[in-house]
Amino acid sequence: MPLKMRKNLSPAPPEACPLTECMKIIGGAWTPNVIWCLRAEARRFSELRADIPPISQKVLTTRLRELESRGVITRTVVPTSPPSVEYALTDLGAQLIPAIESIVEVGHKLKSKDIMQ
Repeated sequence: MPLKMRKNLSPAPPEACPLTECMKIIGGAWTPNVIWCLRAEARRFSELRADIPPISQKVLTTRLRELESRGVITRTVVPTSPPSVEYALTDLGAQLIPAIESIVEVGHKLKSKDIMQ
């Protein structure tokens, strides 16, 4: 005999959960790394590729477009010869840095714990 499905008695969750919204931004592959590399100053595409060697050109392009469309970074064409593009964090993007720093801190603790075992 199958179990009867019980009704959820708790109130309905908010339509836009803040955690889900934040994870939509930093949950993508290499996204935290891109944000981390932009935390100090604006970087050009080639500099970001050098900062994150394992990332492919296609994935970096995709992440930068996603972050720009979500308002996390800005893309500025620099009038040089040849023209170049710089990416920088917006105020919203800068607000993600403490969360990523906390994740890095926990990562260091987890890494040292693995070494001790």
